[in-house]
Amino acid sequence: MPRVTDEHRAGRRAEILAAAARVFAVKGFHGASMADLITESGLSAGAVYSYFRSKEELIAAVADLAHATADDVFGALLADGAVPSPADAVAAMITAIHERLVDGPLPSVDITRLGVQVWAEALRNPEVYDRAQWVVLRLRGHCAEVARRWQAAGNLPAGTDPDQIGAAMLSLLQGYVLQRLLVPLTDPSGYVSGVRSLLG
Repeated sequence: MPRVTDEHRAGRRAEILAAAARVFAVKGFHGASMADLITESGLSAGAVYSYFRSKEELIAAVADLAHATADDVFGALLADGAVPSPADAVAAMITAIHERLVDGPLPSVDITRLGVQVWAEALRNPEVYDRAQWVVLRLRGHCAEVARRWQAAGNLPAGTDPDQIGAAMLSLLQGYVLQRLLVPLTDPSGYVSGVRSLLG
């Protein structure tokens, strides 16, 4: 029997995620069933369930893509004790949103659209809520570390709470995701310019 390579498994997993994204775009997360996803993928039920046993596991996969992107971006920004500004961090994440999530690993699939559906589903599904909250807190932590270093370098008042600045920075990123989906003319470079003017 031919050996299934890691590359093959990764490709098949991405194929299933892409099929799920297409179904969610039409039916929404709550309205879609695993049967819908299986039909759209063109694979057998056994093949799909060997990768994802539920819609919640698909959500976890989307969350993994989001936090892996953030881990990579902030890891590079903060390497070797670097002190990026909050504006630089937001700009880097907006670039990554396009390179890794909009035009990312799933062909013709904008992962940010799935992310917004995850946020909505989290309000009614406790399991999804827990996962979504974990990702949000992780992202806030990355942003807070940027603020903490910026403060230590003397660029923020001593009494400022880096955790609250991190929360505000994340809001700028979440706001960008929503605006570019709801207002297609939203320009990433213009948005970044606005962020730089706002944050100084």
